[in-house]
Amino acid sequence: MSDDFEDTVNEIREYVQYQIDSGLRYALAPVVSDRLSPGRLDEIREQIGDCRRCKLSGSRTNIVFGEGDPDSRLMFIGEGPGRDEDIEGRPFVGRAGQLLTKMIAAMGLDRSRVYIANIVKCRPPKNRDPEDDEVIECIQFLDAQIAAIQPSVIVTLGRVAVKALLGFQAPMGKIRGQFYDRNGIPVMPTFHPSFLLRQGPNDRKYKGMAWEDLKQVMSLLNLPLGRGGE
Repeated sequence: MSDDFEDTVNEIREYVQYQIDSGLRYALAPVVSDRLSPGRLDEIREQIGDCRRCKLSGSRTNIVFGEGDPDSRLMFIGEGPGRDEDIEGRPFVGRAGQLLTKMIAAMGLDRSRVYIANIVKCRPPKNRDPEDDEVIECIQFLDAQIAAIQPSVIVTLGRVAVKALLGFQAPMGKIRGQFYDRNGIPVMPTFHPSFLLRQGPNDRKYKGMAWEDLKQVMSLLNLPLGRGGE
């Protein structure tokens, strides 16, 4: 493990703790300033190791690091692994993941060509929201992933990801549909696929809203319209 990388991780941790101590409920970690090559994702995973930095480690089966194209222009970020993800060690592989894959396909993209990660990398018990101390410990590694990939756009999935990355605590319906800036990267908040599933197969209202969000992402990336949401 290089001394430079370890120093960077320590600096991020100190910066996040400073923001928490200053009163922010969710800290905004800075993007690492130097360009990290795609190969550094392996080094970030090595730095995480068999993580015991927070209490989530006590009940997990696998660390869910993230997957996809390290050169992708588009990154999706959810809140944390669920049961299926914890078992397989991969993000978004359950029912919500299947819907996310369909959403990506509707954009005219292949899942393998985007990058998918979560705010925390271990499953919270009973799929509860990650707690502040868990976010503090884990977001430094997500921030390093973002710096390594340098996506052109980030799509946050659900309110937990919005809180952790942007500090917003307003209802999703009020903040979705527009881009926000996080350290120079446009961020589009939209509904979590699990929320969309809970609305039932005949309720197209929220899926239509999510599709409108994704169309804005496609426009910013200068991509042709896909076939649309299902």
